[in-house]
Amino acid sequence: MSMPNSQFMVGFTFPGELSEEFMDLIPYQRAVANRYFSEGKLVNYALSVEAARIWAVFNARTEMEVMDMLLDFPLTRFMEVEICLLASFNSGEFPNSFSLN
Repeated sequence: MSMPNSQFMVGFTFPGELSEEFMDLIPYQRAVANRYFSEGKLVNYALSVEAARIWAVFNARTEMEVMDMLLDFPLTRFMEVEICLLASFNSGEFPNSFSLN
């Protein structure tokens, strides 16, 4: 019996200065994101250059599984990463409900 998937919010903070190497890896970052979208492992991916942040929601069984996926993203090594288990994730397309009872 396998554990059901949970959703995890990952916040990435850009480094202080974006190197040429960082910029050159952006297409590879997008390719990994697209692959995870197609596999149903990535639900949401938002980037703010102004805030120097990326936010993403992953489907995974454990935080360790999320960490393993993050190793595939070439920009992860340049950024600070914070992973949080979500109690719920709502979107306009697929509303969810939850109860704290």
